[in-house]
Amino acid sequence: MDRKVLAMGTELRLHFEGAATGSGSEAALAECARIEAECSTWDPRSSWSRLNAAGGRPVGLSVEWLALLSQMKAWNHCTEGAFDPVLKALMGAWGVREGGRIPTSADLLAATGAGLLELDEEAGTARLYHPEAGLEEGGFLKGYALDRMRKTAKVGSGWMDFGGQVLAWGTPFKVNLADPQQRGQARMSLTLLNASLSSSGSSERGRHILDPRSGQPCEPWGATAVVTAEALTADVLSTALYVLGPDEGLAWAERHDVAAAFLLNDGSVRMTWAFRRLHPTLIPRETR
Repeated sequence: MDRKVLAMGTELRLHFEGAATGSGSEAALAECARIEAECSTWDPRSSWSRLNAAGGRPVGLSVEWLALLSQMKAWNHCTEGAFDPVLKALMGAWGVREGGRIPTSADLLAATGAGLLELDEEAGTARLYHPEAGLEEGGFLKGYALDRMRKTAKVGSGWMDFGGQVLAWGTPFKVNLADPQQRGQARMSLTLLNASLSSSGSSERGRHILDPRSGQPCEPWGATAVVTAEALTADVLSTALYVLGPDEGLAWAERHDVAAAFLLNDGSVRMTWAFRRLHPTLIPRETR
């Protein structure tokens, strides 16, 4: 069974195989809708929008969202600040959602950083210390939704493509990675099995990926690709490694045994040993 819908501002495609694919797809889409309704910061009625609008006051959140945000704070620490879920103010300063603008220096970092997010599991509340600080879900929520949809669907095999991030299980699924300089052309192909592929780059949307550490847009050096068992992890790390860049990012990924590739604008490709073990096929530019 194949389905295609719009969700979280992008296209979601589902391909399920085996028994109960109809009920499985309905369950998966319902789960995606639930997550979007609770967490989308585009919707002022969501729990996360209420937290962003609370002006520094504690807001009640469910155990699920407190646990997810706790994971994101842990990733912020693990990536040495390259990934950060509290980016709303910084993105607003650069006008990422409004087509772009140049901020004043005073706008940049005061209300940015996971350290501003306090989670109180005992009280069931979250708090953003700076009144202008806010959660930005774009770097991780689709990955979380993919994992949850797979679990909820209870389908033996299939794949889902959520705005370019793919999660495949049960049977092998071949995917292509685009050339960062020629998005209509493939630069690499590989086969996924019980894994997710997430990529990040600036060739399609310009310099929209921000470095939380400096407050500046990342240099448009190319693209990252990360393959992990969980879609949430791949989603987080594809962004973090792009922020770290092809040198620092490759070193970080090797230290943590992450399957990661760095596709540079000059045509070169750098891969960790974990990524090489996936046996990717490079497609030379000169033969296309």
